[in-house]
Amino acid sequence: MNFALILLILVLGTGFAWALDRFYLAPQRRAKGVEQTPIWLEYTAGFFPVICAVFLLRSFIIEPFKIPSGSMIPTLHIGDFIIVNKFTYGIRLPVINKKVIDLNTPQRGDVIVFRYPKDESVDYIKRVIAIPGDEIIYLDKRLTINGKALDYQGGENYLDPENMRYAKFFKEIFPKELGGNKHSILNDPDRSSNVFLPERFPGIEFCNYQLGLNCKVPPGHYFVMGDNRDNSLDSRYWGFVPDQNLVGRAFFVWLNLSALNRIGSFE
Repeated sequence: MNFALILLILVLGTGFAWALDRFYLAPQRRAKGVEQTPIWLEYTAGFFPVICAVFLLRSFIIEPFKIPSGSMIPTLHIGDFIIVNKFTYGIRLPVINKKVIDLNTPQRGDVIVFRYPKDESVDYIKRVIAIPGDEIIYLDKRLTINGKALDYQGGENYLDPENMRYAKFFKEIFPKELGGNKHSILNDPDRSSNVFLPERFPGIEFCNYQLGLNCKVPPGHYFVMGDNRDNSLDSRYWGFVPDQNLVGRAFFVWLNLSALNRIGSFE
């Protein structure tokens, strides 16, 4: 369901009713001494300011999302309601998603929401691992970017609530030269880090799967991964995220009905 399109239609419809009443029907009623507003106007023109405010807020400032899967555990859990900053990476026109004002670009370690390249009606959330021009190596469940190895601290057991099995909990740390972002990840020691039968995605010629994974991120694209590394379908399997598919940067958990202590949590 294209909620942005539905909101736009509602804005246009209620806006037309509001303008019609404001500049034509209301003066006629006053001239006739009629004070009561017709019910059909109360339920159209009367809702225009609220619907317009929601449309502008959701299209250009922030938008709520619900986490449907465990691919971002331990950072985000199933049932988390998150807030996404819509203007961090530029101002885009709603519905057609065309960028009209260029602001910032995603940085390594950002958690982003984007339209899934294979089905743009679906929103995905993953972590940015590499930006345009980066060379990424993923071997033995360790990342190296532009020849600089990321640091891993921890390794204690962590019960993955989606799969009900234990994985290893690590802090993954980017070198300072790559931004210094620190975040939590899970690795399942019983699962291979090799990628078998990746899809023939656009840009696959920039990747080599013979020994682990080695990719060069093409211009205007991003390489993303889930924090639950062995339970995430991400750029390793279906390819790069184009800049035009970006929706915004996730930054806050505002509700989880089954775990209220999740409110406000985010790394």
